[in-house]
Amino acid sequence: MINIAICDDDVNILKKTKELIENYNRKYLNIYMYTSGEELLKSNLEFDIILLDIDMKKLNGIETAKQIRQYDKKVKIIYVTNYTDYTYSAFSVHAFGYLVKPLKLEQLYHQLDEALSYTEESVSELIEFVTNDGVIRVETKDIYYFEYQSRKVTMKTVESTYIINKKISEIGKEMESYGFKMSHKSFSLNLYNVKTIKGYDIYMMDGSIVPLSQKKSSQFRDSLNIYLSNHISKNRRI
Repeated sequence: MINIAICDDDVNILKKTKELIENYNRKYLNIYMYTSGEELLKSNLEFDIILLDIDMKKLNGIETAKQIRQYDKKVKIIYVTNYTDYTYSAFSVHAFGYLVKPLKLEQLYHQLDEALSYTEESVSELIEFVTNDGVIRVETKDIYYFEYQSRKVTMKTVESTYIINKKISEIGKEMESYGFKMSHKSFSLNLYNVKTIKGYDIYMMDGSIVPLSQKKSSQFRDSLNIYLSNHISKNRRI
């Protein structure tokens, strides 16, 4: 789920911007509205993208962003302004982009496309594995799952299938911090690549169907929902 904050002290612009984003061709967007920088800072929510008006009363957008950067270095801040002379000040808070009022649909959607593309890239890391084919490096987003079968653990990836010389329980623990979860005593799944769940069948993005044990069902579903609430979930339905 992608969390987007809109912060503008003009309520009409705030509502209009929300309407534009609601019609944006992406699913799984949570949109939050704030009428001041102070209100935004008090929200205590973690955002992926913030559309931030610069020229606000009391705490302006630049000062608001400086405080945000003290605890969040990753959020994509897109400034929305009537002017073009704030660029220099905005460098200090690493602004992702700029939009000039009145907002134009194409420019807004282009900025969102750019911000989301960087967000999607951030869900993957390069990991090294010792396999029967030697040492390989794989991006986590390219791994579908690990399966224990015939006394071996296989790793199914976008490119190929590898044999890993480890116990499935060890891999399950090691990969949990990368967004993997045991759905069954013989499977560790990449939550990023889960497409949908039907009953006790888990459908992966590559078309594979992986079993979900009754014992692990509740915990796995909870983990998946938490994961999706904090990560990009492009074109998925749970």
